[in-house]
Amino acid sequence: MRAFFFSVLNYFLTPAGILAMGILDASMVFFLPLGIDFVVIVMTARKPELFWLYALLATLGSLIGAAGTFWIGKKAGEKGLSRFVRPRRLARVKARVNRGAVVVAGLALIPPPFPFTPFVLAGGALGMQPWSFFSALGIARALRFGVEAALAYRYGSQILRWMKTPTFQAVVGVLIALAVIGTIVSAVMVYRGSKVRAARAAATS
Repeated sequence: MRAFFFSVLNYFLTPAGILAMGILDASMVFFLPLGIDFVVIVMTARKPELFWLYALLATLGSLIGAAGTFWIGKKAGEKGLSRFVRPRRLARVKARVNRGAVVVAGLALIPPPFPFTPFVLAGGALGMQPWSFFSALGIARALRFGVEAALAYRYGSQILRWMKTPTFQAVVGVLIALAVIGTIVSAVMVYRGSKVRAARAAATS
């Protein structure tokens, strides 16, 4: 099992893997708290001279994934938000989205477990202007990943030593287990939401 976990990890510890993790991290289905941050930091620790590239790839992947979530929200509309966001949280999400793209994108600076995806979804559903939103989001993500890469550039040797410890292996195992469980739960919620929308569309047609 440990060999499987690390084979999965090694896939994401590549330039293409950072891009893929960024896309997955901003999607509605995939769930792995701090996954993209973890990959950026480890990759920079291994090759500090490419810290700028890893921050850029993470930002690009995050924007691509967020675009998919934004589009789903646009298709779902305001009425469909309740199928993806819990009612207790929905009012707070709407209130922040109504304050504008810069406010919502600024929330992207907050690391997990802060749930940012519902705000992207609501942005699409409530008709937020895409260019202003994604411009602000790109700046926020670049700042976050850039700071992480810069710190890893500075403290890379300590990070590499930590990666050789049993503690690091345990952390990786826990993260991947969380990813599997969380992704399954998220996929079920999205599937149920799509079924409800399909049933409503059939009833009104």
